[in-house]
Amino acid sequence: MEVLQAYALPERDLAAAWWLFASDLKASATPDESPVLSVEDLAELLLDQVGLVELAALWRWLHGEQQWFRLRRDKTVQPRNRNDIRRDRQKQRHAQLAKQAAQHQLDLLANEGPISVDRLAQLTPRWRQTLEQCLDLACLDDASIRADTEIQDDLKALGIRPERGALRQWLIKRALLDPHQPAGLRGSVWSAGFSDDLCAEADRLIEHSLQLCDGDGLRLDLTGHSVYTVDDADTREIDDGLSLEVANDGLWIWIHIADPARLIAPGSPLDVEARRRATSLYLADGTQPMLPMALAAGVLSLRAGHRCAALSVAVRLDDHGAIADQRLERTWIKPRYGLTYEDADDLIELAPPGDDALSRLASLLQHRQRWRESQGALLFDRSEGRLRRKDDQLDIQIIDPCPSRLMVSEAMLLMGAAVAEFGRDSDLPLPFRSQAPAELPSAEELQRIPEGPARDTAVKRCLSRGVQGTTPMAHFSLGLSAYVQATSPIRRYADLLVHRQLIACLDETPAMTESQLSECISDLENPLRQSIQISREDQRHWQRIWFSERMDQLWSTQFLRWLRPQDRLALVHVDAMAMALVGILEEADPIAGDALSLRVIADGDESEQLRLIVS
Repeated sequence: MEVLQAYALPERDLAAAWWLFASDLKASATPDESPVLSVEDLAELLLDQVGLVELAALWRWLHGEQQWFRLRRDKTVQPRNRNDIRRDRQKQRHAQLAKQAAQHQLDLLANEGPISVDRLAQLTPRWRQTLEQCLDLACLDDASIRADTEIQDDLKALGIRPERGALRQWLIKRALLDPHQPAGLRGSVWSAGFSDDLCAEADRLIEHSLQLCDGDGLRLDLTGHSVYTVDDADTREIDDGLSLEVANDGLWIWIHIADPARLIAPGSPLDVEARRRATSLYLADGTQPMLPMALAAGVLSLRAGHRCAALSVAVRLDDHGAIADQRLERTWIKPRYGLTYEDADDLIELAPPGDDALSRLASLLQHRQRWRESQGALLFDRSEGRLRRKDDQLDIQIIDPCPSRLMVSEAMLLMGAAVAEFGRDSDLPLPFRSQAPAELPSAEELQRIPEGPARDTAVKRCLSRGVQGTTPMAHFSLGLSAYVQATSPIRRYADLLVHRQLIACLDETPAMTESQLSECISDLENPLRQSIQISREDQRHWQRIWFSERMDQLWSTQFLRWLRPQDRLALVHVDAMAMALVGILEEADPIAGDALSLRVIADGDESEQLRLIVS
C-alpha cells in the first residue's frame, strides 16, 4: 500500500494520451463516437513497464477526480469529449472561487478587533444574517444555543463554542455587541430608537405648539401662580409642579401636570409609538424615552420661565387631612422655580419671608400623610440605591427620603386620589390601581425584628401585588379608597390615557368606554412587564461590574429573608449601597435583621460570573 501511495503517474503523459485519442473527435462527440480501450492498453501506452503496482495506480487514478477519461461499466476506458471537460473545468473554477470567497468571509470575521463599517459591508447577506442570528442567540442560554442546529456549522467555522459566554465574548471583541446592553433590550420596542418619520413628526408638533390648539381658549390662566418644579438635577422630562393658593375659604394645594394630550392626538404616529412602548425605560447609563426627547424635554415639559399647558388639580384639605374640596382644570402655568431636591430642602427649611409657599406646601402635605397613616397607609421611607453610569464612570446614587422628596411624593398621591374621586363621582372609566387588604405581622412579631429594611421586608411579604382595572377599589398600603396614577403622562402611556379621559369629561366630549379602556390597558401589560425585566437585568449587570472592581472588599449586610433555603439563597440588604441583593449563605442560620458580612468571589472564567457569599 505504501508503494502504491508513493507511485505517481505522469500527468503530462495522461493528458497526451487523451489528446492522442480525442484530437480527431468533435467537441460534442457522443460515447458511441469515441474509441474504446482497455485499462491494460492504456497502461501500456503510458508506461514503460506494466506491473500490478502500475495497473493499481492507473485504476485508482481513473476512479479519482481526473477529467480526461471515462471508466465504463464493462471496465473499459473512453476519452471524454471537449465540451464535458470544459464544463468540468468551469465547475471546478466556480467551486474554487466559491471556496476562496467563503474563506474571505471567514477571514473578515477572524480578526478579533472591532469590525469596521467597511469590513461589515464586504460580508454577504448570508453572513450578515448569521451575525444577526448570533446576536439573538447571545441573549439565550447554552441549551437554546445548542438546540439551534442550523447555526452550528457556522459557529464551528468561526471557532465559537456553542455556549452563551463564548458567543458573547466573540461578538464583544468584534464590537458587534455592547457588553453593557441588557440582553432583553435587543429586539424590544426601545432598541431601535425613533424613526426619521417620527422625529420629523416631533419637530412638526414643536412648531405647532406655538399656535392655538383645541381647548386652549378655555384654559384657566394660572401664570400668576408661583409654581415650583422639583426634580433631580439630571431630569429632563419635567411633568409635575406645585403651587399654593391662599383663598378666602382656605389654602388650596395646586398640582400641575404636563398636558401632552394638547399636541399628541389619539391614533397619531407618535401616539401609536408611545402606546407600543407604554413607558420610558430608565437604565443606568441613560433613558430610552416613550416620546422623542426633543419633544418630551421640550414643549411638553413644565420648563421654568415658559408658558406651559397643564392639567391641574386644586385640593383643599380639612382639619384631619382628608380632601374637603377639589377642582380639575386645564390651565396655563409659568413655572418660576426649577429646583433640585437639595434646593427645595433649603427653601422648606428656611421658609424665607415672601417665599415661604414651598414650606407651607410641605407642611400641608405632611398633614395629608398623617391622615393616610390614620387610614392604614404603610410608609416605607428608606434610602434607596441605584447604580448610575455617566461619562463611563459607574457610581451609586443613593436617594434619601428628604423633606422635598416626601412632599412631592405625597402631592402625587394626593393627585391620584383626587383624580380617582373625580372619576368615581363622574362615572368615568379610568385605570384605577388597587390592592387587596393584607394580614400583617403582629406588633409582637415586628418588635422582634430591628426597625429598618428587615422590618419593612417582613411587612412587604404580606402584601398582595397591586392590580389595575376600570373599577374603583381600595388601595390597602396607600390607605386610599381609590387611586389612579395620573402624574407622568410624558413617561407613562396609561397616565396619558387618564388625561384624555379627564379632558373629555371636562369638554363634555365622548370618552373611551370601559371596554375600550380595558383593551388598551391590556395592550400595555407586555411592554410594561418587559421594561421591568430589562431594568432589573441592567441593574444586575452593573452590580456585577461594581463588585468585580471590589473583589477584596467586605460589605456589611442585614439578613432580610430566605428566598430558597434548600439552595442557601437569601435576600440581604447592603447598607453602604442601600440595596437588597441575593447572596448565598455558607453556614449561618440567621433571623431577620441579623448582621452579616458579604464578600464576592469569581465563578468561572468570565468576569461577569460572580457569587455573593454571605457569612
